[in-house]
Parts: sequence; C-alpha cells; structure tokens
Amino acid sequence: CKQEMLQKKSAVLVDGVILNGPIMDSKAGEKFVEEACKIIMEEVVQKADDVTEKVCEWQAPEKLKQILDLEMRDTGECHQKILQLCRDVIKYSVKTNHPRFFNQLYAGIDYYSLVARFITEALNPSVYTYEVSPVFLLVEEAVIKKMIEFIGWEEGDGIFNPGGSVSNMYAMNLARYKFCPEIKEKGLSGLPRLVLFASEECHYSMKKAASFLGIGTENVYFIKTDERGKMIPEELEKQVQRARKEGSAPFLVCATAGTTVLGAFDPLDKIADICENHGLWLHVDASWGGSALVSRKHRRLLHGIHRADSVAWNPHKMLLAGIQCCALLVKDNSGLLKKCYSAEAAYLFQQDKFYDVSYDTGDKSIQCSRRPDAFKFWLMWKALGTTGLEERVNRALALARYLVEEIKKREGFQLLLEPEYANVCFWYIPPSLRKMEDGPDFWQKLHQVAPVIKERMMKKGSMMLGYQPHWGKVNFFRQVVISPQVSREDMDFLLDEIELLAKDL
Repeated sequence: CKQEMLQKKSAVLVDGVILNGPIMDSKAGEKFVEEACKIIMEEVVQKADDVTEKVCEWQAPEKLKQILDLEMRDTGECHQKILQLCRDVIKYSVKTNHPRFFNQLYAGIDYYSLVARFITEALNPSVYTYEVSPVFLLVEEAVIKKMIEFIGWEEGDGIFNPGGSVSNMYAMNLARYKFCPEIKEKGLSGLPRLVLFASEECHYSMKKAASFLGIGTENVYFIKTDERGKMIPEELEKQVQRARKEGSAPFLVCATAGTTVLGAFDPLDKIADICENHGLWLHVDASWGGSALVSRKHRRLLHGIHRADSVAWNPHKMLLAGIQCCALLVKDNSGLLKKCYSAEAAYLFQQDKFYDVSYDTGDKSIQCSRRPDAFKFWLMWKALGTTGLEERVNRALALARYLVEEIKKREGFQLLLEPEYANVCFWYIPPSLRKMEDGPDFWQKLHQVAPVIKERMMKKGSMMLGYQPHWGKVNFFRQVVISPQVSREDMDFLLDEIELLAKDL
C-alpha cells in the first residue's frame, strides 16, 4: 500500500511516513459507531427498566480478566471482536440504571441527559474559552444562574467540577484565600495555624481536602452530632472558642445538607448565626440534599441555605443528570473565584480578542480542560421543566416513606431512625436471632448478617443494596431511592428478597 502511494506524483514522504490523505478509514469508523450504538440501545437503554434483567452478572476478578481479554497488543483487532468486547463490557458491568440498583447516591437513566452526553462526547469540547466552546459556556452560565436562584441568592458565581469532593476542596481553598489572600503568592509559610469545622457526619472529602491543601487533617475539628446525625450548634460554638483559646485561626465551617449515610440536614440557620458572629466562611455541602431545593414541599430541609457563602450541589444524584454533574456555587459576585484560581495564561486568555473576554471563564477553574457537564442538566431541565424535576424529588421521598411504613409492618425488620430524606437505614434480623437477648453476642451475630445477604444478592444479580457499620452500630442496610423507574413493587421486592436470601441464616 505504501509503494502504491509513493507511485503517485503527489505523494509526500517525511521520516518514512506518508502524509497524503487521512490515516483513518472514515467509512469503517462510521459503520463501527453505528453498530456500537445499536448495541448500546439494545443492551442498555431498552433494558433500563426491565426488572427481569440482572443488576450485575457477577464474576470474580481473575475470572473476569480472562473473559475480557484485557491485554493490549501490537496489532489492532477486527471490528467484530471489538464489538463483542463492547457487548461483554455491558454484560459484566453493574447496571446502575436498573430499577433495583440502590447501592449508591446515584441511579437510573434520564434519556435527555443521556442524549446530551452523546452529543458532548461526539463534539469533544473543552469549556475554558468562548472561542472553542461558545454554546456550552453560555449553557453553564444559564444553569448556574438558575441554581443560584433556588439557593435564594440575588447574585453569585459558580463553576461545574468533577465531583462534589472537588467542589468541597474548591470551597475550602476559596475560604482560605478570602481569609488570607497573600497565600496565593507567598504560600503556607508564615500563616497561623488554620482551623476548620465540620460535623462528625460530614463527607470524607473534607479530610482529603484539608490534607491536599496543606491545612492538615488534625486541623479539621469534627463537631458532635445529635441522634439524627445533625451538627449540634452549641458544640460548634464550643469548638470555635477552643480554637481561638489555642491561638489558632478559625476560617471555615462546613455544614452538610444530606449526609451520606443517614441523610441528615444540619440546622443551617443556627450555624449561620455562629459563622456571622465569628466572621467564618459558611460552606454547605449539599451534594446529596441540594436537589430538594427544587421541591416546594421539601426545600424546608435546607432552610437557611441562602445565608451560606458557598454551596456544593450535585444534580447527578437525585435529579439523574448523569455522572458527573457537580456545581460549586458562590454568593460572592466580585470575581473572587477568578482572583483565587486565575493564572492568566497569555496563550489562552488573551485580553485583546475580538469578543467579550468575560465569557472566557476557564481561568476561575483549577482545571484547564473541562467537561461541559452543565449541558446534561440544562437539556434535561429544558425537557422536563422545574415541575418535572420537582416530581422526581417528591416521588423519591414518597417511595422512601412507603418503604419505612412497610418495614414497620414486617417481622424481623428494624429501622435505625425515622428518615427525613431518601436514606432508609434498617437491620434485618433473621429468625434464628429474633429470640436472643439484646447483648454483645446478639449484636456480634447481627453484624455478620448484612454482608452475607449482600454477597447472595450480588451473585444472584437480583438487586444491589449497600450496607455499613456506623458510629458503634453494627452493619445495617442503607436503601436509597432515586430513580424515577423505581416503583412501589420494587420496594416490596426489596423486602421480600432480603427475607428470601436470609431465610437460612
């Protein structure tokens, strides 16, 4: 083939490489995309609500390595084999859009968000300047503006990030920059010992952020919570006073709106009072609970959030915008985000462009290349309207309430606490333990029940449900309702299946 090319008068050879014409076979590529999309449509999209399908075709790691043939070779393989690999990847992956996937704080499939992802994956944009991403920059601006309205701010700023953990890190760094702006140029040397506060139930990303930013995990003061997992304001006040007496410099309080395990909402108004009195930045990690803001019935859970300085909110959770879709929203509208993070790269953010360079928003991000995640949320919001999003929240919480009432009716099921959000935490006590006295032996045996049930459901593929120990409580199940494909029948199935899987324990 190379010789035939060289025979052409126009052929150009440089360093042994023929430069004439494209190297890719476009027609073959288009055919492959068409056939792969057909597989996706048949095996993922059309089966998304089919409860007869397995949630997971479980295989042990070593067995799965053999099935998938993971080795990369010197020569490429034919399209038919690659298409079979696509089928296998789908077959052996967890179907997070299955109505009985309850394992994490995300689930289900939204068709508009899915199409938005197809579009952005095909276009392969990066959101940093208007010249390369005009549509997606304007979409992000519109979405952030609308989210700010729901928080209750008159104005603000924001940016979409790769995960709520990164949003929390952004907020922590932003609060530190506000407290001591010189840190951007001079670094950590010469600074006082900075201290921040978060509840015992906060997301683990707060510790990671403190470590990553050089604040140190020992300088995260964890505030006691009540029996429902809510931060106790009086304990926060004590810890702030303690930090000041130690000669430390408190600068940030992180409240949580929707904790990971119990789904607890901190009392934001009372925490905001303390922050105002002590001049502390208030960040609200509403990654999980923020979507309740679109529900007129349930937004009361976040009463006082308008007093926060920053908010993390993940529409990819309750609202199904598709992973990843996570925003950091900031009340300050003076350009604080850009002042904190900008590096003013002259090759990217030229100030003498022919258009309004204020639309080149990439310099307020710690990333350079950045995905157009807001587009998924925007297209879905356009299709469903706010009332459609509200319906999703209301239905999810109504299903959680239905499950709670069913748990109360069934022998062997025991709630940890009455939930206020979509997290339903409960034990299943098999028949063999029901007559045991309450004591260490009972709790030790009960601790072993959930892992066995989880193993059985995974290998059977019937559903996926998370479990964990928590603050001295032995392993319990945490069921989370999110997907609009979930029905009352799925709630009944969940309880029936647990009983079935544990009948011999």
